[in-house]
Amino acid sequence: MNPILISAVALALMMLGIVLGALIQQRLPERHLSSDSKEVVKLSMGIMGTLAALVLGLLVASAHSSYAAREGEVRQLTAQVILLDTLLEQYGDGAQSVRATLRRAVPQVAERIWREGQSTTLQSEPFKAAAEGEAFYRQIQQLQPSNETQRDIKERLLQVTTDTAQARFLLFSHLGSTIPLPFLSVLFFWLLVLFAGFAVLAHPNGTTLASLLICALSVSGAIFLILELDEPFSGLMTISSEPLQHALPPI
Repeated sequence: MNPILISAVALALMMLGIVLGALIQQRLPERHLSSDSKEVVKLSMGIMGTLAALVLGLLVASAHSSYAAREGEVRQLTAQVILLDTLLEQYGDGAQSVRATLRRAVPQVAERIWREGQSTTLQSEPFKAAAEGEAFYRQIQQLQPSNETQRDIKERLLQVTTDTAQARFLLFSHLGSTIPLPFLSVLFFWLLVLFAGFAVLAHPNGTTLASLLICALSVSGAIFLILELDEPFSGLMTISSEPLQHALPPI
């Protein structure tokens, strides 16, 4: 979902609600604008406003949880890459070519992760491992330990490599929006009705229109931030790829 487009749609619907409310107010008979009628409308709007606030809160919590989870998965992947390089360094001279392959593979994997996060087409395609990543795993399998220490390190390398691959698969499976479209649809309907109700109750003047406009901008801004949080690999709040890409120093 495009955060700017969706938040602009929300703003347009709220402005439409204001216009509809003002038109309804002009055409309503006086008896429909009595104090009792206004009280009922206020109570109804209060309930709807509470529901809208609950949905907004739920969306904020969901988007923040998704963002934090993806950030944690990237950090885990970075830590495992560093651990792999440390183990290879401990292995000795026989692992220098494997360390070089690891340094070629990491930037490519990082670039693909962020590219997948920005493309719905790539997210819908089956996962395909990078050629450098497969070459790295084959080189780990082909290591020939010459002593017990190297045998233990090779076993750890195979285990950490498997864990790293699982972290990569998990990150891929979690790509895409976590905000259900029906939630947004219902929320937008409530916002339309709410702002129409505000306009019905208020006498049209510069102060009320300015207040309603500021409120509409604030709500659409909140929706924009929620959608930005829900897309951690693109937009204003992108998770940085620098720690992963530069996790390993030159050999």
